[in-house]
Amino acid sequence: MLVRYVSEFLVSGFGSDADILEAARQAGVRHVVLVSSLTVQTYPCLGPAGEKLAVEQLLKNSGMAWTVLRPTQFASNCLLWAASIREHGTVRAPYADTGLPTIHPADIASVARVALTEPGHHGRTYALTGPERVSARQQVEAMAAVLGREVPFAEISRQAAHARMAEVFGAEAADAVLDITGGDVDDAISAVRDTVSQVTGAPARTFQQWVAENATAFR
Repeated sequence: MLVRYVSEFLVSGFGSDADILEAARQAGVRHVVLVSSLTVQTYPCLGPAGEKLAVEQLLKNSGMAWTVLRPTQFASNCLLWAASIREHGTVRAPYADTGLPTIHPADIASVARVALTEPGHHGRTYALTGPERVSARQQVEAMAAVLGREVPFAEISRQAAHARMAEVFGAEAADAVLDITGGDVDDAISAVRDTVSQVTGAPARTFQQWVAENATAFR
């Protein structure tokens, strides 16, 4: 059985984006919703942001209709702390009090669903954030409230954080993440936007809601 998809949802960085887009075009896909990153407009000089921008340009030059989603930091990024909380009961992280409007991944999915299934979103670029700024310290406090126990937070230096992150992401990506999450934060990356509610008609989900839904990961 042959199935023809007229729309496609694409998260870049998983395989050759150029090949995926060309395969979609040849298969008759007419509209692609791409998940990019807010860093494309806030930190365009960073390597990962440049890679995301290149994929955006590939899509825009593909001949297919497009919608680009540029989310900020995911609430689910704090899963990187899960093992430490489970095994040691603590969190160690830099930039304890730098607040960013962390987004619930389900809100990205909600915006994508609307863009894929409803008219009026072709040729649009949406910057997506959560409803409020939440610092690393506040994130840990939210986890402690849901878990019903204290979770001590220890602020560490950028150098210490870089050494740990570079083992997972590589040195360049670690530098980029640390710049984005506290080392070089400006109004553009920390601004709260109401795009989620404008597109979906529902308020953006809070970080506290994400923690409540995923508490088992930290127990």
